[in-house]
Amino acid sequence: QVQLVESGGGLVQAGGSLRLSCAASGRFFSINAMRWYRQAPGKQRELVAAVTSGGNTDYADSVNGRFTISRDSAMLTVHLQMNSLKPEDTAVYYCNANVRRGLLTSGDDYWGQGTQVTVSS
Repeated sequence: QVQLVESGGGLVQAGGSLRLSCAASGRFFSINAMRWYRQAPGKQRELVAAVTSGGNTDYADSVNGRFTISRDSAMLTVHLQMNSLKPEDTAVYYCNANVRRGLLTSGDDYWGQGTQVTVSS
């Protein structure tokens, strides 16, 4: 089993900052990539940022230059530093990990429970 636990959400004024964290635990071989998604009320879940085990990162256009994704060397914890927050960043943020359970297996996706981020105007 793989568990992802998010933390760091909350309420912040526009222009402020928040830092989300996601910690992975359980029995697995390796993590290929970790991602942050978000889902606002009435909207589809969207990919916000991703980081691979090799350290490559990618961002949605809407957050590029404001958000930074990082990971620890063991790829067990990922952070999302969110600066210059806007009301439209309000959403539930979900951590996602693509995990290899064994050496001969491909990756499976696992999800955290989500953490609420609310940005007031």
